[in-house]
Amino acid sequence: MIIFGTKGYLYTLAMITLVCGRCGNPAAHSLKKRVTKFSLFFIPLFPISTKYVTQCTFCGAAQQLSKEQADQLLASAQQPQAQYGQPAVHNHQHPTA
Repeated sequence: MIIFGTKGYLYTLAMITLVCGRCGNPAAHSLKKRVTKFSLFFIPLFPISTKYVTQCTFCGAAQQLSKEQADQLLASAQQPQAQYGQPAVHNHQHPTA
């Protein structure tokens, strides 16, 4: 007897602040990657499906994305952002007398 099937894996790639298309609130959205793998005797062998989705943490609405859209959001999330309320750090050298 041969036992085969699929198993789903869900990876959270980033948390991004976006304006939700459903509730209209600026809220954190989780960017997730859902991978479905073919398994043989309960051992996952290779991926058969990969999907990307964002989910609003305020209302729970989910939106499916293409790989290109997910890559753009991930790249924008990894760029350093200005910290509000934090003093700016300046590395000025002052001449000594």
